[in-house]
Amino acid sequence: MPELRVILTIAGKEFRDRLRNRWVLVVALVFTALALTIAYFGNAQQGTLGFRSMAVTIASLVSLVIYLIPLIALMLGFDAIVGERERGTLDLVLSLPLSRGELLIGKYCGLAAALSAATVAGFGAVGAVLLPVSTPADALRFAGFVLSSVALGCAFLSIALMLSTFARDRARASGLAIGAWFFFVLVFDLLLLGGLVATSGQASGDLIAWALLANPADVFRILNVLAVEEIRSLHGLVSIFPAAYTRPAVLIAAMLAWIVLPLAVAHRRFRTST
Repeated sequence: MPELRVILTIAGKEFRDRLRNRWVLVVALVFTALALTIAYFGNAQQGTLGFRSMAVTIASLVSLVIYLIPLIALMLGFDAIVGERERGTLDLVLSLPLSRGELLIGKYCGLAAALSAATVAGFGAVGAVLLPVSTPADALRFAGFVLSSVALGCAFLSIALMLSTFARDRARASGLAIGAWFFFVLVFDLLLLGGLVATSGQASGDLIAWALLANPADVFRILNVLAVEEIRSLHGLVSIFPAAYTRPAVLIAAMLAWIVLPLAVAHRRFRTST
């Protein structure tokens, strides 16, 4: 049974390392700059500039999050295990009184804390700017958007650690991480759309729903887009997502599964590897 004290010690070290090298600050500033730019210029095509309500801004920020956060999470965690092994420090660390499971979970928690801190700080600054032009309901929705962004990052961080336990070296791990980003962010929906076209749109709604739930990026998109009725039609496959699967409990469970299952696979692989 993993010991909480050991896990927290490892997590604290990982988090402090990211603070020391200013990783959290840099990522938070990137999120803030890009989000503020999108929030201000998001309506430029209609000939207007300026900050709008949080509800409308969320629609513009969804694409930013889907492209950027998975990439950052994968790059943050792809060498968490294989990097230690390649540098020759893994055996030294494992010679200490801790288990492989404690090391893996501690690293994950520390990296997840750093990613979450950067995400909340970056988007929190945007929320503070938009608060004067938003209703309390919009503010609550924006808070949900930030939390779902954190969950998306944690899901891809789990995938990154899983890949790190399977890769033989950092080069292969980075290739796998980039491949995962391309597949989930760029290729997955194209394949699904291609399948719909090939079947002349005859695929059942339940099949589409299960397919979209098999991608954490789509789960995030559904959570945030379907909450705003007037923008549903602007987001492709999400606009035909069956209503029976839009319950928050279903979507939250799917996101939690994407956080837990890859990490469980990583734990099993790391525990049995040499």
